[in-house]
Amino acid sequence: MTAATRPEVNITLKGKLEQRKRVPVTERKDDTALILRRLVGYMAGGERRPRFIRALAIRMAAVALLIAIPFFTGQAINVVSAPDGEVNTLLLWAGSALIAGVAFLILSVIAERAFADLATQGLANLQQDLFARMQSLSLSFFDRQPIGELMSRITNDTETVSLFYESAVSQMIRAIFQIGMILIVMVIINWQLTLVALLIVPIMLFLTTVIQRVSTPAFTKMQEELGKVTGFQEETISAQKVIISSRRQQWAIDSNDDLAGGVFDVATKAFFTSLLQFPLTQTLTMLQIVSVLVVGSLMALHGNIPFGVVISFVGYASLLSSPLSDIANLTATTLNAVAGGRRVFAIMDEQPTVVDAPDAKDFEFKGGRVEFEHVDFSYVPGRKILKHNSFEALPGQTIGICGPTGAGKSTIINLLTRYYDIDSGVIRIDGQDISKLTQESLRKQIGVVLQEAFLFSDTVMNNLKYAREGATEEEVIAAAKQANAHDFIMNLPQGYDTVMTERGANLSQGQRQMITIARAMVADPKILVLDEATSNVDTRTEKLIQGGLQRLMAGKTSFMIAHRLSTIRNADKILVVNGGEIVEQGAHDALMALKGFYYKLYMSQFKGKGPASEDGEVDALGFVST
Repeated sequence: MTAATRPEVNITLKGKLEQRKRVPVTERKDDTALILRRLVGYMAGGERRPRFIRALAIRMAAVALLIAIPFFTGQAINVVSAPDGEVNTLLLWAGSALIAGVAFLILSVIAERAFADLATQGLANLQQDLFARMQSLSLSFFDRQPIGELMSRITNDTETVSLFYESAVSQMIRAIFQIGMILIVMVIINWQLTLVALLIVPIMLFLTTVIQRVSTPAFTKMQEELGKVTGFQEETISAQKVIISSRRQQWAIDSNDDLAGGVFDVATKAFFTSLLQFPLTQTLTMLQIVSVLVVGSLMALHGNIPFGVVISFVGYASLLSSPLSDIANLTATTLNAVAGGRRVFAIMDEQPTVVDAPDAKDFEFKGGRVEFEHVDFSYVPGRKILKHNSFEALPGQTIGICGPTGAGKSTIINLLTRYYDIDSGVIRIDGQDISKLTQESLRKQIGVVLQEAFLFSDTVMNNLKYAREGATEEEVIAAAKQANAHDFIMNLPQGYDTVMTERGANLSQGQRQMITIARAMVADPKILVLDEATSNVDTRTEKLIQGGLQRLMAGKTSFMIAHRLSTIRNADKILVVNGGEIVEQGAHDALMALKGFYYKLYMSQFKGKGPASEDGEVDALGFVST
């Protein structure tokens, strides 16, 4: 299928990408040094600093032994070339070179093991801090970020950092020590040959800088494009049932190919520019060795220096070029890690938008009276979602919330649980302003049963215990019986020990919902929120669920969001929401008597058509989304 025969695919894909481009993933600035310091800090900072210093000392000793080998070799050559050279002296220098080589190998192994341990722990702590930071962020952060892109940061980006820890850090430290110590030794032995050996270094550094300036933005862009691919793949896999039923498999394949092609183009540029450094470095290294050998040989022929010094300098030139080459070869790994680290730290530097006040107090339950007073709210500044909403729920009352899709019903509940902070007005529970309460103490007393019953990939028992730490098996089984879930749980292959697949896919929708109701019973909250809890089940299952809900709601202030108005007909008060405003509130009979918006909504739902006006014409319902 070509692009010409599927224009709607390209439009959809383009719109998706444009939407994600509007949310900046990273802050575009030259902060490479800062990112590197933060990354290395996870290996070398805090309690790991003494171990890191010990590893550095071992590495330095190993490098010193390595540098001693060319010196010992040069001395052995001097003995051979001298007219009065002695075999014992030759064996002494040769033996010293051999011992230095063996000691270098042993210390290098010890150092590599130490750096490997530090790298593993550093990566583990980075991943732990990243996940912990995400757990502390408010829902508004997750509203802005596609789940697939967040997963890319946890997996793909941390993988690039892992490669940096495992290979680049240790080798770069060795390279820096080796370069510095070799230069000192070379200057001490012969400064003229040192200058010859260093003639190539500025050229090498210049090329490295040029390649870095090209590679760094390319690697950053590559990580972002990879995040888009991961996001699209996660989304399409989650929606596989929709794709299959709509016969859109080819669309998914073509769209993924388009995104993957973008990654390929950017990655080709990034890796090509970085890999250029290796052949350039190798060529310059050979020129450096040849230069030292030619100039040194001429000096030796004129009697200015012993020939052994020339041999030593050839060895030092090789040892000098090796770390320079290593640094060049590790440029790609380092720049890729910087790009990944930048995206990781972008999350770690995020701050929650909903925070406890400095003087926040724990919530004290005093019956469950809820008050909304002139509440305004906007997800995006300047665009009001809720406007001037006020209502009161008395202790133990059941409050129904209804209205058209997008009217703001769930938003009211999100504010009650303080998932978001309001723009103006006040929300009180038992006379306490919730903005002055700790979030943990507030949410501990508010139970939520959502329309989508989410279960973890764990046993039924552990899914039920998830609601309250320390819950016993006896309490869990009692709650399951109250929720009418016990019988079907016992009929599962392993009963309460049956392992749920992802999201509880091995259960029916009704069974998953009954487990979430039982889970809420285990939590035993004082205030209850039911968000379309029975909208996706059959009539028989709905009766079972309703029975469990009635037991769960007994004596609690409860809020029920519903599209099916039959589920809230007996509520003590019904809030009718339209366009972000509570346009009517009252009991069912009173609202029907008004013949207003609720009446029209009710009649359209139960009569299968819009309500007739006095002259028989059908009135427009006037639904308004926020």
